[in-house]
Amino acid sequence: MSTPARRRLMRDFKRLQEDPPTGVSGAPTDNNIMIWNAVIFGPHDTPFEDGTFKLTMEFTGEYPNKPPTVRFVSKVFHPNVYADGGICLDILQNRWSPTYDVSAILTSIQSLLSDPNPNSPANSTAAQLYKENQSERNLREVASASRTFERRCYAARVFRSLSAAAAAKPKRRRFVA
Repeated sequence: MSTPARRRLMRDFKRLQEDPPTGVSGAPTDNNIMIWNAVIFGPHDTPFEDGTFKLTMEFTGEYPNKPPTVRFVSKVFHPNVYADGGICLDILQNRWSPTYDVSAILTSIQSLLSDPNPNSPANSTAAQLYKENQSERNLREVASASRTFERRCYAARVFRSLSAAAAAKPKRRRFVA
């Protein structure tokens, strides 16, 4: 039996296969298009970098009008992930829109790994640690930007000195006989 939810999930699956977003993948289970397994790869420059995180997505017959239930199967210590793997993310709750598809959901969760919301915590311990270390992260970012700036200035000075040396070097004249 084909329902609007099943047709939409087939369309989402086809779109996900034809144009997969970077760092996420998902597919329905073998015998039920309403239950999906997904994988999110940890974003670069985050504590989750090089991690592979498994999730399940459960859709109801009301999809896309109602969001799926999404849970991490992998253990994740994150301000917006409950102990049971549930995810505190606005688009999965009060900001859901039928325009979101599986790709958008997975990409949003991957983005949440990069940019947690400690003001709406599912894990208060992780949120507290995140807030306490925010100033240290800011200092690291400033130091990194400063090092990049210094390297660029050094490269510019070297380039100018090489250019000046090349310009000051006397040109050899060739005499043509």
